[in-house]
Amino acid sequence: MQRVLNQFRRLRGSLARHGVRGTWNRLVRELRGSSRLAARETWAAPGEGFAPFAVPGSSEPQVSIIIPVHNKFAYTAACLRSLAAHAATTPFEVIVVDDLSTDSTEQRLAQIEGIRVLRNAQNLGFVGSCNAGASMARGEFVLFLNNDTLVTPGWLEALMRCFAEEADAGLVGARLIYPDGRLQEAGGIIFSDGSGWNYGRFEDPEDSRFMFRREADYCSGAAILLRRALFEQLGQFDSRYAPAYYEDTDLAFAVRAAGYKVFYEPDSRVVHFEGITAGTDTGSGMKRYQVVNQAKFLDKWKDALRAQPAPGTSIHVAASHRAVRRILIIDATTPAPDQDSGSLRMVNLMRVLRRNGCHVAFMASNRAWVEGYTSALQEIGVEVLYHPFNNDPAALFRERGAEFDAILLSRHYVASEFIGLARMYAPSARLVFDTVDLHYLREQRAAELEGRTDLARESERTRMLEVGIMRECDVTLVVSPVEEEILARDAPGVAVDVLSNVHEVYGCRRKFADRRDLLFVGGFQHPPNTDAVLWFAREILPRVRERIADIRLHVIGSKVTTEIQALASDHLVVHGFVDDIAPAMDSARISIAPLRYGAGVKGKVNMAMSYGLPVVATPMAVEGMHVRAGEDVLVALDADAFACAIVDLYGNEELWNRLSANGLANVHAHFSFDAAEKAIRRIIGF
Repeated sequence: MQRVLNQFRRLRGSLARHGVRGTWNRLVRELRGSSRLAARETWAAPGEGFAPFAVPGSSEPQVSIIIPVHNKFAYTAACLRSLAAHAATTPFEVIVVDDLSTDSTEQRLAQIEGIRVLRNAQNLGFVGSCNAGASMARGEFVLFLNNDTLVTPGWLEALMRCFAEEADAGLVGARLIYPDGRLQEAGGIIFSDGSGWNYGRFEDPEDSRFMFRREADYCSGAAILLRRALFEQLGQFDSRYAPAYYEDTDLAFAVRAAGYKVFYEPDSRVVHFEGITAGTDTGSGMKRYQVVNQAKFLDKWKDALRAQPAPGTSIHVAASHRAVRRILIIDATTPAPDQDSGSLRMVNLMRVLRRNGCHVAFMASNRAWVEGYTSALQEIGVEVLYHPFNNDPAALFRERGAEFDAILLSRHYVASEFIGLARMYAPSARLVFDTVDLHYLREQRAAELEGRTDLARESERTRMLEVGIMRECDVTLVVSPVEEEILARDAPGVAVDVLSNVHEVYGCRRKFADRRDLLFVGGFQHPPNTDAVLWFAREILPRVRERIADIRLHVIGSKVTTEIQALASDHLVVHGFVDDIAPAMDSARISIAPLRYGAGVKGKVNMAMSYGLPVVATPMAVEGMHVRAGEDVLVALDADAFACAIVDLYGNEELWNRLSANGLANVHAHFSFDAAEKAIRRIIGF
């Protein structure tokens, strides 16, 4: 009975958080994953029937899709139909290069509108046909696509997005899937002897190991994208590999030699009927060139191959062998950076690690796949470990513990769960305890504010737990020098370092006269935020409205409580969660932080200053933030002083401009990505 009740509560909670559709999708994923026997999506071989159709090609393409063909028209037609079905928003042209097909290809291609057709005067093979098609291309990008492929929704946009988000991307390849639903390739690996491996071959294509963007040694030429100018600069596909095989691997190495990177993009999903044209037997026919050309490749790239992993290297390690460091991060839940400050700090920490060449693996203690937030981490190149592929943390540590250079455990109740496994199976890893904020300090201050002895006893128990974990780890992270000083007193001998909040600096984008009202931002799962708004609404806002009658407070934050919702009125607007905080930051005149207790560095203050929005705060709200009262922020302890500070700032443009500029300078100096990078390099040791 209890199990049924737990399942009901879980379902009810999911409906509240994700709605009916989101909950249904989550249940389907879990049911498929738990059985591992559920049918995968499959694709049947195309039939021979044909009727004319059109492909929506553009006269001003951004991408030129080049499809070399030789016979097997049914597959070519199916490929072109899939392009027509999933054209989406990126303007493209399709160039079909017919390498002297002897079936109905020539006649039927003439019946398909919207494509450009080049029929070779002589047989050029795959390499020559691709180069000939590229010479006709008009797009900024060229995309080489095998004719025995089917594209899926969003495939091209995902490849283009990788170029938009990765400044050093030179070549991007798709996730290739067999028609029976198994994975064909999640990027390729090349070993030091020139031999290759299709990473993930025959595995589940949804496995977490293959669902994040990462650098690859090469991507199979069945679906690869690069800039046309770079392709021409590199001399196109090297003709020494004619008629086919190793030309895609050679191109990837040439792209890297030119200073760019090769990326595997899992969000671009392409079905590949491998071997339809060339077969699969490497001892005969076209496929024999796979062996012949390996020797040519080895001779050309022998110097670069010395940096490749040796044959026999663990495939998982070989797949990310360029990583400077391998970092495992474990937190309570998957970070939701639009929901709370701690999540934003964690995501930006991972961004800094990725920017510095680290392989980052992240696991939530509950190992949940979370709609939107899990995929957002995967898109920045983080390997996220979740159900059903990572059900057993002990197995994960046993199998992979030795590969990690550092393990970061976030929050004391998470660290206590995993610290033993980390020490047992990753004895060489640097063990980092990230406090996020000192939990016992927050509880201690709440007990003092409310005069509760029970909370005081609870804070002491928390202090013993936190300090105990600190003594078992190599270094403990706090977010401010103030907490560093507190630990010097409360936990002498513990190695402590400071890694504060990490923020983008957006700048002030609207002038004083174009702004109005007050803004509070904070998630209400965090009790200090609830207390702050209640205090402000009851004690401070009435004082402010006596002098500025039309002023309003806008309250933004997730998980609004009934107490907070009950405050809603014409002059106190409860917005709850919003998808985009920027419009509020750009339109408010003052951000408030009336926190009466808490610990750590307050993200709401950092965030406001990163937008050039001046802040009025309590001393608690700006603790450890390197601010100068009256110059970077206005600081007030009691209700009267807080109300006076708001009224003074609201009508003083000169003061407002000074606080705006100085707040931005503070974030640049102490809470920017550059500041975080210096701390992380020191803490991790690279």
